[in-house]
Amino acid sequence: MLALILGLILFLGMHSVRLFAADWRDRQIDRLGLLTWKGIYSVVSLVGLILIIWGYGQARLSPEWLWLSPVWTRHLAALLTIPAFILLAAAYVPGTHIRARVGHPMLLGIKFWALAHLIANGTLADLLLFGGFLAWAVALFIVLRRRDRQTGITYPARGAGRDLIAVVLGLVGFVVFALLLHWPLIGVRPFGG
Repeated sequence: MLALILGLILFLGMHSVRLFAADWRDRQIDRLGLLTWKGIYSVVSLVGLILIIWGYGQARLSPEWLWLSPVWTRHLAALLTIPAFILLAAAYVPGTHIRARVGHPMLLGIKFWALAHLIANGTLADLLLFGGFLAWAVALFIVLRRRDRQTGITYPARGAGRDLIAVVLGLVGFVVFALLLHWPLIGVRPFGG
């Protein structure tokens, strides 16, 4: 459990520095140089991600159950994960109405993903992992949206075709991950079996 917690602190902390410690970040870039800062950022994030994956895998070997979710919550989780994939795709397809409307679709997608997994999983490790990502995404989304309003940042939409591309990519990503990758990578079959 300690590895999972440390990984979350490193990964989510590093991904929050720009917003919650911008002056400190700028001083480090001035002192170290942009490339060195990016290298440190990448290494710390990667170490955090590895610790999250390893720590969560270890915690699943002897789970500490906080609640037992009914079987139907797995279906709800699968349903909630679909918009998560679409929002993730919309974060990378420029000019979507989705991005114009929500501003930060990846963070909204992370919220859907985390909530879906919290609903369907009830161990302490699940609460730490998915609850940690959910809390982080909520806080970051609020800060970024507030910053966008204060600075007048908008995200222009360039046509419905871009939204269609994001939806198709998101649906394909969902199907591929749920049916082909979730079991080998995570060890859980989202649709039974």
